[in-house]
Amino acid sequence: MPMQPADIRPRHALPRRWLRVGIALVVVLVLHALAALWLMRNRDSFTPPAPAEVPVQIELLKPQPIERQPAPPAPKPVEHPVAAAAAAPKAAAPKPAPEPVLTSTQTAEHAEPPPAAASAASGVPGASGASGAHAASAASAASAVTPGPATNGVKFSAPPSGDLQYDTFYNGMQNMIGTIHWRTDGRTYDLSVSMPVPFVGPFTYRSEGRIDAFGVAPDRYVEKRGKRPEDIAIFNREIRQVVFTRTPNNAPLPDGVQDRFSMLMQLSGLVRGNPAAYKPGVTQQFFVIDNNSGETWPITVIGDEQVQTQAGIINARHFMRLPRRDGDTRRIDMWLAPSLDWLPARLVQTEPSGAQIELLWHGRLSAPSAPSDAAPAGGATNPPAAAAAPDTSTDEPAQPAQPAVVQPPAQPAAPPASSPAAP
Repeated sequence: MPMQPADIRPRHALPRRWLRVGIALVVVLVLHALAALWLMRNRDSFTPPAPAEVPVQIELLKPQPIERQPAPPAPKPVEHPVAAAAAAPKAAAPKPAPEPVLTSTQTAEHAEPPPAAASAASGVPGASGASGAHAASAASAASAVTPGPATNGVKFSAPPSGDLQYDTFYNGMQNMIGTIHWRTDGRTYDLSVSMPVPFVGPFTYRSEGRIDAFGVAPDRYVEKRGKRPEDIAIFNREIRQVVFTRTPNNAPLPDGVQDRFSMLMQLSGLVRGNPAAYKPGVTQQFFVIDNNSGETWPITVIGDEQVQTQAGIINARHFMRLPRRDGDTRRIDMWLAPSLDWLPARLVQTEPSGAQIELLWHGRLSAPSAPSDAAPAGGATNPPAAAAAPDTSTDEPAQPAQPAVVQPPAQPAAPPASSPAAP
């Protein structure tokens, strides 16, 4: 009787198959255990923002000119007594007081001497030449110590230059280091941001422009996402329009307009200039330009919170972008830290799909650049990097930082040329 195929199978075949299944099961369990262990160790690095608990809006802030003060005129050169005595009989009438030297972000204002100085300068009819010269010198001295009126506006202090590093996360998974490079000399600025994105390539953003009467004022904004070509927005202040390379449409260019990342530095400068003004519920409006359009962003203050980073706990103030329109579910949260000169300690963008992109403070790539000791005539100098930042080592509320007064270099005693008009 012939044997059946089932009868000629090796008896050890069945146990070997089960052995392979067991090995595969063990490998899967080990991989799951490793993944769980990694998540347990890294879960503190990514803390999703809490559900929005927006405080009642107590104040709505719109873009306003920043507060600037004109510089006092240069001191009068000291004259030799003999030369002054010889020139005294010839001084029949005083020279007009020089106009105050203004920064490029101000509107020219003429300083008028006080009435007492004006009456002294006019002299008494019939007085001697020496008495007239004495009255003229008194009028000049009075005008030299009386600066022109200060321009009113909100307080603003641009953050100091620096190279910043951030741990980046996508849906909680840590990626490569992201960077923010910020440079300013008090008159111009350059901002570049780089964020690595898996399987796509780095997203890079660059904003460059000036510091004008409303604070940070971009002239050019560039976006590059992965291998896609650059999208550029040009801020044409002559026609007060923003033109794009991505679309033929234009956008209006109102005062105080920002791009997506200059807005962050503008907010930092406003808070740095007057931290006490930004309490929970205060909402600042920005008109923000993207790569193809512009819209109003309402940024509200949530409150002071602690941010856990690999460098330790950082006290920061939480800001959140409110919905821009009905049905807007995209959310942006920003934590600005006084110990970092009110630069961001954490940034989180939550997409409508629920995906989250996070930047978390890692440290400085290098120390902030020292401001230049010299600046072109008529220009403003960089605010000192040591502007008082509140101490965050205690739980007491931060004290307002005094914004640096931007003063241009002194001009010679000759009547100065008219200052350039604000853009």
